[in-house]
Amino acid sequence: MATDPTPRTVNAANMRARFIMEMAAAMVADDDQVYREPELYIGTDGESGVPVDLSASSTLDGVTRVVGGEIDLCFLNPSSALTVACRGKGTCFTEPLPLCAVTVLPSRDQCMFAVHASTGLAHVEDIGREKYPLKIGMRGRAEHWLNIMLEDIFKACGFSIAELESWGGEVRRTGHIPRPDTQKFKDLVAGKLTGVFDEGVHGWADFATPAGLTVLKFEDETLARLEDMGYRRDLLEKAIYPNLPEDIPTLDFSGWPVFVREDADDDTVRRFCAGLEARKDMIPWEGTGPLPLDRMCSNTPEAPLGVPLHRSAEKFWAGCGYL
Repeated sequence: MATDPTPRTVNAANMRARFIMEMAAAMVADDDQVYREPELYIGTDGESGVPVDLSASSTLDGVTRVVGGEIDLCFLNPSSALTVACRGKGTCFTEPLPLCAVTVLPSRDQCMFAVHASTGLAHVEDIGREKYPLKIGMRGRAEHWLNIMLEDIFKACGFSIAELESWGGEVRRTGHIPRPDTQKFKDLVAGKLTGVFDEGVHGWADFATPAGLTVLKFEDETLARLEDMGYRRDLLEKAIYPNLPEDIPTLDFSGWPVFVREDADDDTVRRFCAGLEARKDMIPWEGTGPLPLDRMCSNTPEAPLGVPLHRSAEKFWAGCGYL
């Protein structure tokens, strides 16, 4: 039986929520402030106070709302998604967005594209080359970045989801990570689905081949196009997942960057950072011990950073000796 190579102490939603709450608690302790729902709102009674809205969401909507000034700080996963937004690339963006990072919450992960062996496919690019009518199981939450990422991947391969559907394929958005006990995984093994694209590989990568599935490889030319958009190439390593037949070229899905507008108030961003420094022992993450803030601002594998830090965050972390 495969084991999870990465400790998971809390789920993603709880982790983001605790991150926001503890940071806000430190900011409240630093100043006389109050809360307001639905997002965590930090407001002041004093005339000179600056109201701040923090969101634990991690969607394209959060990007739009930060850019539009509706909220001040938000998350996005994977870290490469923020790079794509800042470059204005992919299928979602028509121009570079004025965003920068405060820090990156660590989370080491990759994507995996698995298909039923009956398809005969070996590479992601084969779907387009053969006009294969693949029936793909995707994440049920429509706004999950995986659904955006699939369109970007197909674009890099020279076709689209609409073209896949014109060949008789389809995209079914249902469920969560396809662990072996889920209906999605069982449907793939049974051939009711013929492909699944997802992340959270620690929960299912080592079960795919023994179940008779094929893990598709990405070709170098496709990965180069995706890197130009802002994505990161990665490798599903047989050394970590011994049931894989070999190392499989794929895409990275690591990191939860915390981001703000480029023109975010310097003092507010400094207080974000100070809140994290003050509460790093209390914030859960996917590892053990306090938040490794020194590894959350310096472009590490579990916390990749593909965009600039906000100037105030860079100054604060440098002052802590982390840069």
